[in-house]
Amino acid sequence: MSAATNILVVEDEPAIAELLCVNLRHAGFTPQSAPSAEDAQRIIRGVLPDLVVLDWMLPGASGLSLARSLRGDAR
Repeated sequence: MSAATNILVVEDEPAIAELLCVNLRHAGFTPQSAPSAEDAQRIIRGVLPDLVVLDWMLPGASGLSLARSLRGDAR
């Protein structure tokens, strides 16, 4: 496992996002969080994560629509 493994946590509940990020950091990963699909897309445009942990029920665009959008991205 590499410390450079970037994981994007897309979760609108701050306590859950923090819990996930703390545990991922403890496991040696480099987590980053986004509270919405729009914020996640902005982050992904800059740096493509190795893994996305995605909440389905997000404010605005749903996690499902974000997943569909990401699957259509050639990167």
